[in-house]
Amino acid sequence: MRLALLSALAVPALVSAAHNHHARQAPPASSASASAPASSGAPASAPAASGSSAASGSVPASGVSGASSTPISTLPTVSFSLISTNPTAVPLTAITPGTITTGFPTQVTTTEPAGASPTFLPNAPPLPDLSTVLPANYPALDQHPPTDSPEVQQWIKDVQSSGVEIPNIEPTVAGGCPANPQAATDSSRCWWTCGGCIRDTDVVACPDKLTWGLTHDDGPAPFTPNLMQYLDEVQLKTTFFVVGSRAISYPNLLREQYMAQHQIAVHTWSHPPMTTMTNEQVIAELGWTKKVIKDVLGVTPTYWRPPYGDIDDRVRAISKAMGLTPVMWTRISAMATFDTGDFDVAGGTESPSQVLQNWQNILGNATQMDTGFIVLEHDLFSQSVDIATGYILPDALAFQPKLKIEPVISCLNKPLSDAYVETNDNATNPLAPTGSQPVTFSSGAPGSAEATGGSSSGNNGNSNGAVGNLAGGINQLALAVAGTAVAGFVAGASLFL
Repeated sequence: MRLALLSALAVPALVSAAHNHHARQAPPASSASASAPASSGAPASAPAASGSSAASGSVPASGVSGASSTPISTLPTVSFSLISTNPTAVPLTAITPGTITTGFPTQVTTTEPAGASPTFLPNAPPLPDLSTVLPANYPALDQHPPTDSPEVQQWIKDVQSSGVEIPNIEPTVAGGCPANPQAATDSSRCWWTCGGCIRDTDVVACPDKLTWGLTHDDGPAPFTPNLMQYLDEVQLKTTFFVVGSRAISYPNLLREQYMAQHQIAVHTWSHPPMTTMTNEQVIAELGWTKKVIKDVLGVTPTYWRPPYGDIDDRVRAISKAMGLTPVMWTRISAMATFDTGDFDVAGGTESPSQVLQNWQNILGNATQMDTGFIVLEHDLFSQSVDIATGYILPDALAFQPKLKIEPVISCLNKPLSDAYVETNDNATNPLAPTGSQPVTFSSGAPGSAEATGGSSSGNNGNSNGAVGNLAGGINQLALAVAGTAVAGFVAGASLFL
């Protein structure tokens, strides 16, 4: 598959679509303040890795919309210090906040044929014939799938007969914690968004100290090949949390990810905050994403990540009934998570230097943990990929004591075969039990596509209608892919986690 070069496309609406709707990471205990450089656990004078260079700086953070040349709001100037960077990294000054693309994607020239065998995965079926995978047979891109289709109706019956009890919890309303004060303080629903409640079934960290469960959300997308190329060069694998709408848009790229032995996992069809969805809508979002991944790859993921980390016991139970284990990212307090903020650069609300300071603080905190950790990063936009391949990953690879960087399934000390239904022998990763007793659940109130937000104070920003406006604006874009104009390549809610 060949991806044509993409020109920079600025979307002014993106500026107002803040992504800070959940808790963010705190400075390490050794830091005096959030603006002070965090200790990385290695001496500041540590030598850079071979072929790399160290970096430190205080970079002014501001961006200009390429379409209108109107300055967006000036972002803070922050300090950071890295042990190592990629010598071919895009300069931070060239990574522009507030635009959709600021660089050019790597061209992918290989296409995995139908019938190809994933020899790295015992008992995996051959790759399916993509000529039968037609977008017309799937829901509209980046919209909530209808719940009255034969497919969804069957998945609803499967959930009802799974034997998994679905709690009778009403869906939340748009607006996050401030808009749902009763739900936010109801510990019985275990709502991760408001306070960070987790269950034993949630994957929130790697068990072994100094192990990083590498993850990237929202693709596949045109700049995913840039990330894959770098990962291949440094011999790393990651977990790609795939949006169903992107999978049907880029099936060959999804195959490249899978055949390169990266872990593929579910990230819903249209990327909604899942606690705002009815039970039927949750089933539709997960079911269609599982289906399109299986239709493209021949295997069905057993792990998923809720967009925005928005999960409660109702959503957990439904995902369990559908054979999916939730993977979050590490949270060290109610207000502090391991989120780099990389997504917010494209939105114009975070600067590259702020992302690197966030990373420095994450690493400082990670060294003080008795377990490993999982960090939130993305591969949807060029800015996120450029920062990861040019700065974050080179710094992590040069870090001492050495980090073990691997996909989530590997950091859990499980074989890659456990990541898929068709290759999982249930020995180390038992799937959800099935039973004959039907389960009755209430639909609750209608859901909303708006972002789930937290407290409006501190770093836990609240949400607004800008996300919906953004989705409409992005849907009008057309990008050249393989020489053909394809509308809505980064459509709607794929502009999220």
